[in-house]
Amino acid sequence: MNKMLLLSPRQLLFLYIGFSIVYISGLFIPLMENDSAQHASMAMKMALNNDFFHIYKGENPYLDKPHLHFWLAAISMKLFGINAVAYRIPALLALILGAFSTKKLSDLLYDQGNTGYLASLIFLSAQTIILSAHDVRTDAVLTGFIIFSVWQFVKFIKTQSSVSAILAGLGTALAFSSKGLMAVVIIGFCIFSYLLYSREWKRFFKLKILVVMISFLAGITPVLYAYYLQFGEEGIRFILFNQSMNRLTATGFKETSPDYFFFFHTLLWAFLPFSLAFYFGVFEKTAFFIKTRFTKIKGIEFLTLGGFWLVMCIFSASRFKLPHYLNGLIPVLSILTAAYLFDLYRKNDVRKLKILYIIQLIVIFAGIPGLGLLTYYFTGIENIAFFILFIVVYVYLLIQVFAKENLFRKYVFISLVFSVAVNIYLNTQFYPVLTQYQGSLKMAEFVSQKNIDKNKIHMLNNYEAWGFDFYTQRNTPRVDESALKKGDYLVIYNEHLQNFKRNYRVIDQENHFRITRLSLKFLNPKTRPAQYEKIFLIEITE
Repeated sequence: MNKMLLLSPRQLLFLYIGFSIVYISGLFIPLMENDSAQHASMAMKMALNNDFFHIYKGENPYLDKPHLHFWLAAISMKLFGINAVAYRIPALLALILGAFSTKKLSDLLYDQGNTGYLASLIFLSAQTIILSAHDVRTDAVLTGFIIFSVWQFVKFIKTQSSVSAILAGLGTALAFSSKGLMAVVIIGFCIFSYLLYSREWKRFFKLKILVVMISFLAGITPVLYAYYLQFGEEGIRFILFNQSMNRLTATGFKETSPDYFFFFHTLLWAFLPFSLAFYFGVFEKTAFFIKTRFTKIKGIEFLTLGGFWLVMCIFSASRFKLPHYLNGLIPVLSILTAAYLFDLYRKNDVRKLKILYIIQLIVIFAGIPGLGLLTYYFTGIENIAFFILFIVVYVYLLIQVFAKENLFRKYVFISLVFSVAVNIYLNTQFYPVLTQYQGSLKMAEFVSQKNIDKNKIHMLNNYEAWGFDFYTQRNTPRVDESALKKGDYLVIYNEHLQNFKRNYRVIDQENHFRITRLSLKFLNPKTRPAQYEKIFLIEITE
């Protein structure tokens, strides 16, 4: 094995196959409420109505996230049918683009060893990225196009390629069309940081920059047209100015966290299994630039560190914070972490590496009783073939822990294998069981099994049982109680059923839990029943 490689070709092949199994197995998990199932039902409505220019949340016009994610999902449903796999395919393809772009950008910034491959694997192993591939929202598509754009911008600056200029503008437009102006801000901060240190301003501000601008404007035209068609000038103003600012100031949203360090501690789980290595790298690199007084040094880049600090400062000042807002930055953090680990390896800095290695061993060995208890008390063995595969990979991981190998290579390899093992378990054992506690999903299965006339099923106004909509392949009408007729069916939660004034009979009753808000009381079988809501399907009898 080349002494300057942290991973051998055989290890790379093993890891890419392992993560392929992780991501493909995630395609088959039932959808989670609220956001993932909600977005799927919105895309489904586009596909069923053949109307791609009007976007609705239930029966209400949806003036929030842009259209691209919904367009791609709806097109996929047109091609592959209305199902969870079809909904997730565009997200998976975007993440593949993200992994490829992460590798290519790393190669441009760091022409050393196999840093690019390591960066792409760190990206694929990040827990928040794996989650985004099956709990699909707008973030997977956003992430792929953000890092693609940053790669093409750097390539354009270095080579002055017209093709890269076009792709940089188009990629930025697609990122904007996924989540709005904040995508452009992330890309802009990264490129600004790159130029600030490389001093290549003249190579950027050339006549060809007009090609980037024209490509960008052409790329955002479909989304602007869709907003104008549905909402008029208000829609244009919203996506260009108000959408991102509303989230930063929590205008129209409930303030989620005043904690300025929210995203910093969120990264501790979101960027597992390399979160500690990342923070080591951030603080060392920050100290390095302060110590060298930002003097330009060959082989050093500031894109990753500068992009991180600028984006984190803006996001941390926001009054509306959610963990997945960091996803668009994960590829950049992956490159920073890969470069830092390679730097430790090159300098043979064993002391720091031992700290990271020991902490990682604690996590790995804690995973054995942790996953064992989860299996015993909650999941059981849901899929015997994949459970055996999980055991085999975990045993292989333990063999690698005790193998005689360079400590740097061992740390990187076992960290990635650990991510593969744990996420094979989560995607094939844990999540398939967890999603069965969604009452709306179970009720949709009941309706299909009993051949109940879906056209007679309604929900009360403002109900958000999106899983029921998607798995019945129908946008269930929301109505007032007074609009219901004899023989109609109604999906209703227990809290509203207690005050329901019409005569009815219960057709089905299901336990329901908001599974994206897990708690120990829910995981414990003794206290679990007290955590349930009840959801009913009733028939109006008068």
